[in-house]
Amino acid sequence: MNVRKPSSDLVAAVSALLLFVVSAVVGAAVNGDDVLFLDWPPLFAEWEPHLGPGTPAALLVAAVVVVNGPAWARRSGWRALVWGSGLGSLVWITSLALVDGWRRGVTERLATGEEYLTALDDIGAVGPFLRTFTDHIPLDSPDNWPAHVAGHPPGATLTFVLLDRVGLAGGGWAAAFCVVVAASAVPAVLLTVRALAGEEPARSAAPFLVLAPAAVWMGVSADGYFAGVAAWAVALLALSVRGFRGRTGRRLAAVGSGVLFGLLLYLSYGLVLMAALGVAVLLVAWDARPLPWVLLGVAPWVAGFTAAGFWWFDGYTVLVDRYHAGAGGYRPYAYFVWANLAAQVASLGLATVAGLRRGVVEGARGVRELAARRPEDAGRSALVGLLAAGAVAMLAADLSGMSKAETERIWLPFAVWLLPAAALLPAALARSWLVAQAATALLVNHLWLTRW
Repeated sequence: MNVRKPSSDLVAAVSALLLFVVSAVVGAAVNGDDVLFLDWPPLFAEWEPHLGPGTPAALLVAAVVVVNGPAWARRSGWRALVWGSGLGSLVWITSLALVDGWRRGVTERLATGEEYLTALDDIGAVGPFLRTFTDHIPLDSPDNWPAHVAGHPPGATLTFVLLDRVGLAGGGWAAAFCVVVAASAVPAVLLTVRALAGEEPARSAAPFLVLAPAAVWMGVSADGYFAGVAAWAVALLALSVRGFRGRTGRRLAAVGSGVLFGLLLYLSYGLVLMAALGVAVLLVAWDARPLPWVLLGVAPWVAGFTAAGFWWFDGYTVLVDRYHAGAGGYRPYAYFVWANLAAQVASLGLATVAGLRRGVVEGARGVRELAARRPEDAGRSALVGLLAAGAVAMLAADLSGMSKAETERIWLPFAVWLLPAAALLPAALARSWLVAQAATALLVNHLWLTRW
């Protein structure tokens, strides 16, 4: 099969779009008795065509990146590209969030319903909070936690407690924090791709990372914050094997990676699957030397939370019971095991799907065969390895049965590692595929009111 054949890319994109349509039709048919607990399956969203104050800015950002992004990514200095891509992502995420308005799209996102900030008034000293955290997870427990607090380890909620107590209280500050950290995922992914696969794939991927449709759910959600932390955990690990010449720098990067991987354990239970990305980095670099230093960084989190009274496995076990007692227990696995993936079409975009097709074909040829022929092929095979790890993490989450719906948001930490697949697409068609990415994000954000 010719991996460079554009028509095959188009077939893959159209097939993905049809999968999304089929999931919507089937979802509407089986949702007559509200068995899916969704208003517009497979998305956790309401059909509500609308414009907002962020619309002009979002259109402007899309136009600038489509017209100038590919050329700028090729010609700019590396540091300018990394910083510029991060800033571009920040503006894109913020613009899309503001399509829903300042209150509805930004300040109220984390402060209403089942969100984190609604529980802050019930949290006193951190010690008792951690010791009794698991007691308040069950639905039938007195003063049970809101869904988002109960559904994550206490590190997620403590992040917002800390913001509140240093004077950055309220939904506006919480939203700003999440959006900035989420946008930082773009530089982290670029640094990782450059370290492992080379500068050319990183430059090709940059405009697609900026205009990622996933930005719709990064602004504003705590999962965008999780995605940023996860991205930097992987980036520091990549830099520890191929980013520093000195032993001290490599070790510090590995410890820093471990610190962030350890934090991930206490932000979301499902982020243990980010280990797949960590393993992929070590395999691509064929270097296990950072591993002890990574574990050194993880250890204080485990020791600290456990000593404070929160045992990770107890929290997860009790959460599984709550999950099955609520909507998770009623939502049919047979639908969501494939509709979850259909929902990713809206988050990843058609360019990512087409790039993943190329990644699958190149992966089938074998990493060794590619590396033996040309140096640039070795870089592409390294990129394919990262993409495969992101896909493995996502598929494991899907098959677990603990991700039924809302995966366009929940899987953001995995999704950002599939977005660089667009670097495998022909450079001559970059603008066309960027239009497809921008159109996906703009249509989703303006036709539906996404929520969580």
